[in-house]
Amino acid sequence: MRPKIGTLALAASIAAALIFGVVMATEIPGPPAADLKLAPDLSFSDDSSPNFPIEGKNLSDGSVAADHATVIFFGTANCWNTAREAERLVQLYPRYKDKIRFVVVDLRSPSLAQQPLIARYYHGYIPTIAVIDSTGNLLYDRAGETASDRGDTSNLQKLLDSAH
Repeated sequence: MRPKIGTLALAASIAAALIFGVVMATEIPGPPAADLKLAPDLSFSDDSSPNFPIEGKNLSDGSVAADHATVIFFGTANCWNTAREAERLVQLYPRYKDKIRFVVVDLRSPSLAQQPLIARYYHGYIPTIAVIDSTGNLLYDRAGETASDRGDTSNLQKLLDSAH
């Protein structure tokens, strides 16, 4: 039995819409992550925090800026190292939000637009930070905290200063 032409046309329309959606999600940058703040009830000494440590707007963004630096933060809930590094990033966010594009990736529920970033910059350990300068050069791509003391933002600040 052969499928009806209407069924084939519907299937083709759905396929075209899906392909268009993937292209739109990965090629055209949306608004960057904004209004970053720490999630409530985080633990900075054990893995008991069930919430992803960063809250904000446009957290599904997965685009790298073409005209200025981009910082990509990879992490998950239930990781005190991720919470400590998120605390540093959120503390510096107000100072750099107009100079650097921030992309925040919750590895337990990444958006479709974030998948290419995971494939390219995430190497299996959390937290991971990748920093891309305004010309597209990768300046930093490492897992682990940027400091050994909680609240110490000096290393991360130097890194952000070098990016823009």
